[in-house]
Amino acid sequence: MSTAEEALLSVVLVYAYKPRSVVELSIQVPRQCTVAQALALSGIAHTYPEVEDLLGQVVGHHLSCGIWGRKVSLQQALSMNDRIEIYRGLLVDPKTARRERFRKQGARVAGLFAKRRAGAKAGY
Repeated sequence: MSTAEEALLSVVLVYAYKPRSVVELSIQVPRQCTVAQALALSGIAHTYPEVEDLLGQVVGHHLSCGIWGRKVSLQQALSMNDRIEIYRGLLVDPKTARRERFRKQGARVAGLFAKRRAGAKAGY
């Protein structure tokens, strides 16, 4: 391995810009590189302008970053084979979505106690 190759880190950048659509980029970054620098070097902000808001720390942005599923700041230093993930904000609160699904399907026709014997008490 040459010294130029040893001075670089291999990292993967992952961004799900919409549901069920994922962009995965493998990039080489210099050692002592931060998450913000890796995002800038990847050029992903040119394709997805909302990532530029994350880099510029725009107030009210709905993006955040993590490495291997753990949320980190943009100043976090990278290691070899790190996986940088860009997270979108939730559009709907999961509890509210579940409550709406339950209200829509009805309490009597779905769930654990939907099938019960005739004359049995509720919940048994």
